[in-house]
Amino acid sequence: GKYFDNRSLAADGPESAFPAYGEINPNMVASIVSRIVNDLDPDCGVSLPQQPDQAVQIVGGAIRPPSFCAGCPHGRSTQVIDGSRALAGIGCHTMAVARDPMKTNSICQMGGEGAMWLGQFHFTQEEHVFANMGDGTYFHSGFMAIRAAVAAKANITYKLLNNGFVSMTGGQPIDGEVSPRQMVQQLIAEGVTRIALVSDDPQKYAGDAFGSGVSVHDRTDLDRVQAELRELPGVTAIIYDQACATERRRLRKRGKWEDPDKRAFINPEVCEGCGDCSTVSACMAIEPLETAFGRKRQINQSSCNKDFSCVEGFCPSFVTVSGAEPRKVQATEARIDVSHLPAPPVPSINGAWSILVSGIGGAGVVTVGQTLAVAAHADGYFATNLDITGLAQKYGAVHSHIKLATHPDQMRATRIAAGEADALIGSDLVVSAGDEALSKMTPGKSVAVVDSTVVPTAEFSVNPDWRLDSQEQVERLRRAL
Repeated sequence: GKYFDNRSLAADGPESAFPAYGEINPNMVASIVSRIVNDLDPDCGVSLPQQPDQAVQIVGGAIRPPSFCAGCPHGRSTQVIDGSRALAGIGCHTMAVARDPMKTNSICQMGGEGAMWLGQFHFTQEEHVFANMGDGTYFHSGFMAIRAAVAAKANITYKLLNNGFVSMTGGQPIDGEVSPRQMVQQLIAEGVTRIALVSDDPQKYAGDAFGSGVSVHDRTDLDRVQAELRELPGVTAIIYDQACATERRRLRKRGKWEDPDKRAFINPEVCEGCGDCSTVSACMAIEPLETAFGRKRQINQSSCNKDFSCVEGFCPSFVTVSGAEPRKVQATEARIDVSHLPAPPVPSINGAWSILVSGIGGAGVVTVGQTLAVAAHADGYFATNLDITGLAQKYGAVHSHIKLATHPDQMRATRIAAGEADALIGSDLVVSAGDEALSKMTPGKSVAVVDSTVVPTAEFSVNPDWRLDSQEQVERLRRAL
């Protein structure tokens, strides 16, 4: 940056080396370094990196934002009543910002939850805010933020989710395992004036004598509790007690968690497609069902985690069935006859060969990437892998960058640069036709094999009229290729 400030390579004035927004990719860095080196020493012999002749510039595609898992307690605990807003911090609840940035905003570091409000409330007419915090953050350093809020005499309600696991990074147990009962006692000792313990099973606290200023509620009372606490001065707290849905599912498979003998279904002949079930639950297991009578709703039984929040919506189309199990496909030996297919021509690798695998978390993207890399290694090639998983566990986009070469000197950066992909394997249409994947393609060079199934994005749980034109996504791919 200093070189470009003091000695511009541009004839019309100073030039920025790199943009102040977006991503700085390896080609940008290599180009700038090469230009500077050649300007200082024209005989250095360093050449500009090879750039794609026809880098794809198709932008504005659909995105697959991450979302809460089906049945996640965050889907309810992060909901904010009208007239209020919540502050986000570190953890899964940060995704509430994407759902409604007008009601949840101001992301901070771990242990700083609510701290921005401590500097704001003296200078605004806003009387009160909520602040989300998970039990892992609470034990780590979030407790200090609550202590600071008490010292500052701020009007703030902390919404503490006790779900028992560090869910965003893989479901590890909470260090310290502070129980809701212990949290109540700690908050009282710090001077929190009013505490409401909200649970999906409030009966387990029936014998507890917490004392005045502490009440126990069913999770269906959350809105009423929020309305009460936002009117109280000082620091108040809501402890939302409900286990992580994904971890419950894993433990049920191992026989370590109770598995309710009940399933919820939606009768499409009664459903009017209003989306109130998604409004109440924010559940990704509720999916669109297109019928001759318009769009209805259906519950994906394979992803349903039996939270049953959806049943609480204002809807007569729900049916709960007890003592029944979905039919399971009978596994038989699969035989596929490929004898009539010609052997595919194997292209020669000139330098490095790049393969991009794109899809949703859980669709096997990383597995495909690892399999290809190991297979290439077994065939005598050198291979590199880079998995960009992001929020893979939360329905987010996942990319696996694989490069193959006959010699390691022929491979530079592990990540596939713009226009560098020779092939795209797409396990999700939205991600494969998105801006990130298409930017790696070069028309006439790149080829793609993509699953054309349309899987709903997180937007469907917010917008009942959400639609995605699959043909439009296919056309984006065709234009890029």
